[in-house]
Amino acid sequence: MSKKDDKQEVETTGHSWDGIEEYNNPLPRWWLWTFYVTILWGVLYTIAYPAWPLISGATPGFLGFSTRADVAEDIAAVDAANASNLEALRTVELASLASNTDLQNFAVNAGAALFRANCSQCHGAGAAGVQASGYPNLLDDAWLWGGTVDDIAFTISHGIRNEQSDDTRWSEMPAFGEILEEEDITNVVQFVRQISGQDHDAALATPGAVVFEENCSSCHGEAGMGDRELGAPNLTDAIWLYGGSVETLSDTVANSRFGVMPAWSEEFRGASGLSQAEINAVAAYVHQLGGGE
Repeated sequence: MSKKDDKQEVETTGHSWDGIEEYNNPLPRWWLWTFYVTILWGVLYTIAYPAWPLISGATPGFLGFSTRADVAEDIAAVDAANASNLEALRTVELASLASNTDLQNFAVNAGAALFRANCSQCHGAGAAGVQASGYPNLLDDAWLWGGTVDDIAFTISHGIRNEQSDDTRWSEMPAFGEILEEEDITNVVQFVRQISGQDHDAALATPGAVVFEENCSSCHGEAGMGDRELGAPNLTDAIWLYGGSVETLSDTVANSRFGVMPAWSEEFRGASGLSQAEINAVAAYVHQLGGGE
């Protein structure tokens, strides 16, 4: 028998892996006390602060702390600081807004935030629209109902072709597939591509001009340059809401288009709508992007 080691060995956990045993070393005292302190801290925290979820809320904690209340207080403070600017923006004549530098800067910054929250989903974060989808680019000079800051504000307030406002912008192109022969549609599409400077079949565009004059010129004008008052787009430029290809134009002529924009005024949308000051701010922001008149 070998002599027993004088040094007392630490007991093992009883677990063995391929002959390797695990010592049952006690945890360091400093680690245990730190662990106990964190438990105590956790218990005290759940008593002092909101912690345990309930059916319709959470335990409030005896300190009455609320992050929501803090945020509401901060919002109220900002609203109070901006109250005078918002009142001035609500009543300002938009055409003269640019002459008031401070109010213009306030309006543009507020309008940018409102645009990102409410308008960017359709018009894009940079207001360039979504090509060939019916969401117009707000950076160019192609405005169906006018691009002055007052025109833009009116469009925002009342929207386009919606059932909310009696003063909504309204235009409706007939579905010519129910009126014209397929050959006529083919010809008029080639004529539209001709006047818009695109590749076209001149032999088909010639009879297409007659079809255009008899069916389309009353809204789009004899030269196809459109009519803003009617909401009829200019067909001679390279700006297309739904695209200017033969296939897309044929679909537009045959089936028409009927894009809708909601009326954003709180008069029509209630609490989810925009106040007059907010509408004026968005109009000022859009107008200064480059496409405003």
